[in-house]
Amino acid sequence: MKLRFLFPLSALLLTSLACQAVNSILASSEGRPKDVLYQDDFSDPSSGWPKVNNEDGITDYDGGSYRILVNTTNTDIWSNPDLDLDFTDTSIFVEATAGGGDEDNDFGLICRYQDDENFYFFVISSDGYYGIGKVSDNVQQLVGMESMPPSEVIRQGKLTNQLQADCIGSTLRLYVNGTLLAETEDTDFTSGNVGLMAGSFAIPGTEIHFDNFVVRKP
Repeated sequence: MKLRFLFPLSALLLTSLACQAVNSILASSEGRPKDVLYQDDFSDPSSGWPKVNNEDGITDYDGGSYRILVNTTNTDIWSNPDLDLDFTDTSIFVEATAGGGDEDNDFGLICRYQDDENFYFFVISSDGYYGIGKVSDNVQQLVGMESMPPSEVIRQGKLTNQLQADCIGSTLRLYVNGTLLAETEDTDFTSGNVGLMAGSFAIPGTEIHFDNFVVRKP
């Protein structure tokens, strides 16, 4: 079993660019299905996701996807489209593909993001493990499990996986490639922003490309 208590976070806090997203989010809402609260296929590099490049890592648009590169060990980096977004019940979808680095990594989705010290996360790894967790008062922990269990549903290596995270009431669910892998309950956070996350363990260089990010009303 992969023990992943996710270590104290070293993160890129991406608040300074959030205000740029407001106009693009409002514009993109025209003509989309009524149950879609927010979506981005990352084809427009001005759609509002932060662009950061420093010694810890990179978050930026990359050829029609959104790329997170982690340059340091035992580090999780996340990104939010706009800190003014505040959703209650959501189903979040994304396609994620590893572009490089060690398969002992983690990457996935964020819901009910309050700030850098409080949010839920739903992750898998390139070597086939998964987990649901939270950061609460800057303490990171798995929820409903003591370690990240493996699943054959997860496509390993550099293959694309489709992730879905449900945050509905107190229920948290993680689906991978259409299969429910984990369901648990937690009441710490009831609303907040959404986002993407990628992290490393002992070996730096985790590189994940995200595409077709959609937030739906369940």
